[in-house]
Amino acid sequence: MRFSVDAHAIGCHLTGNEVYIRNLLREFAALDQRNEFLAFLSKPGAEAEVPERFSTAWVSTNPFRRLGFDIPRLLRKHGPDLLHVQYTAPVFCPVPVVVSVHDVSYLEHPEFFTRFRATQLRYTVEPTVRKAACVITPSEFSRTAILRAYAVPEDKVLVIPNAVADTFRPVSREHAGSFVARRFGIRTPFLMTVGDLQPRKNHIGLLRAFEAMLRLHPHLPHRLVMVGKETWFSPEVRATIEKSPVAERVHITGFVEDPELLQLYNACEVFVFPSFYEGFGLPILEAMACGRAVACSNSSAMPEVANAAAILFDPESTSEMTRALCDLVLDTELRSRMERLGTARAALFSWQKAAQRTLDAYYGVAGMSRQEHMAKARA
Repeated sequence: MRFSVDAHAIGCHLTGNEVYIRNLLREFAALDQRNEFLAFLSKPGAEAEVPERFSTAWVSTNPFRRLGFDIPRLLRKHGPDLLHVQYTAPVFCPVPVVVSVHDVSYLEHPEFFTRFRATQLRYTVEPTVRKAACVITPSEFSRTAILRAYAVPEDKVLVIPNAVADTFRPVSREHAGSFVARRFGIRTPFLMTVGDLQPRKNHIGLLRAFEAMLRLHPHLPHRLVMVGKETWFSPEVRATIEKSPVAERVHITGFVEDPELLQLYNACEVFVFPSFYEGFGLPILEAMACGRAVACSNSSAMPEVANAAAILFDPESTSEMTRALCDLVLDTELRSRMERLGTARAALFSWQKAAQRTLDAYYGVAGMSRQEHMAKARA
């Protein structure tokens, strides 16, 4: 069989979408030695992230050209058994579709998007979900939201949790702190959050809680580090920081690659994820895998991901968030316990498991189970 994957996100700094497809492709190569894979790429250099034995084809960075012309043409040329996309498939698709929909925040919270982007997703994801042979989503929360929004058959929507790449692991905190000081000019100790500078990630709410923590405990030397790509909302975040009484303690790094992110996770004292809405919340697990204590929102899929291994707070409540920060910063015993719980929690999630279950979905869509496929291959 031949499986095609829209991997245009690789190299585009699309954070979660890029991490997702990059890790799946890597694990596919290890798990499936018999089938052919075709990855559609957009960015020069992205082929370095694709396993060697996989075929690649180039598509436009322009989504209208990519979905309207390039991918349909390549599907007709190569004739794969299916196409795997994230969120949106070509309108005219000659093969069965598997679609990954990580969340439906564009429907439930359109205020977190530009008007154009919210409208685009609202009108392109629905037909993709309805015509798809299989819908994959990373949490029970998102599965419930998808079924509520689109009223498709329940057995069509599969929950396959995301995971943490092996890249994220504990390293020497002293070495990590020295690296961060040299590379970013940031001294420890610091609190950290990871996420694009967009309204949904609640950077301004975190800033208010950080201010409150320092008012309550002015002796604390901590800084606040925000790691994430600049977006249309960045000017508002930066303007709010500039007016803050603790502005000199707040640092924005911009987008960073995984090797630098590894050092930042390990150098921070506490990881905070104050997002209003997540279909999964991968940075929670990344921080846990690096041995960091985590405080995160109690909304959407985040409690499902963190379980009892994080301190939860209402992202709308500055006082609750402040209390969570103070508890983890001031109570070393609590912080150590949450670090141990987090490390154990992150270990439960595996990209290998996610990739195998995704392959099983592929086999099902292609008309045979994995067992039938292997029997045929041995014959």
